[in-house]
Amino acid sequence: MAQSDMRGQEAAVRERTGGAVRASWMAALRDPRHVKGLAIAVAAGVFMASVGAFGTGEAPVAVRYLYWITVMLAGASGGVLVSILVDLGGWFDDRPVLQGAVIAVALTVPLTLVIWLISAFAFQQARPELAHLKYYVGPVFIVTCTMTALNYLAQREPPETHAAPSGAAPPRFLERLPVKLRGAEIFAVEAEDHYLRLHTSKGQDLILMRMSDAVAELEGLEGAQVHRSWWVAKAAVANARRGDGRATLTLKDGAQVPVSRAYAKALRASGWI
Repeated sequence: MAQSDMRGQEAAVRERTGGAVRASWMAALRDPRHVKGLAIAVAAGVFMASVGAFGTGEAPVAVRYLYWITVMLAGASGGVLVSILVDLGGWFDDRPVLQGAVIAVALTVPLTLVIWLISAFAFQQARPELAHLKYYVGPVFIVTCTMTALNYLAQREPPETHAAPSGAAPPRFLERLPVKLRGAEIFAVEAEDHYLRLHTSKGQDLILMRMSDAVAELEGLEGAQVHRSWWVAKAAVANARRGDGRATLTLKDGAQVPVSRAYAKALRASGWI
């Protein structure tokens, strides 16, 4: 009987965790940053076609534009999938340069194969020549590194939430507060594996949720994701200090919150630090 109960509990945990992971994937795919990345890819494709990059200038104009936009969108789509995997894994917390390098390297091999095949089709070769494959590795790596860097530069602003206008419905996230925290002022939300630790005026508690989903539901409260593991309410910041090249926020409850290097400049401009 005990074994049956244990199996039932394990199944329930797997179901809840699986649901959280599926929700995280859906939220990640809807992330405006990825939409922006696809737009950047289209713009880059138009530019590469216009200048006839990598010897494509002799191709007909329509073929050239179709080729480059397709190639850049293929790379951007692969980048979205790899970046989601890296984000969900949490392997490069607050290390954007290393994260970008891993994404670029991980994309180079599959993209080289895809672009080799697309190139053969676009430029009317009878069949892809295996001997030509090696000539694609260098250009693909260069373009992948460039596009990864452009995306990071374009997306360095922290995800922000904004105070709701008068009379607006309360933020959806408030419905997720445990009973003992209902009515409390939310100071911060801290990611811990698949859980979130809630820092409030009535104490702390954990809920099963991903940070990206929480930030979306916190719209209506003025705050920002100051670190990949922390969302902070602006009104909850009691003190901010800088030292050793890093910034730290002290909240009303005494919690010390690290500020991501990637977000520090934008947060300073907004008056957080």
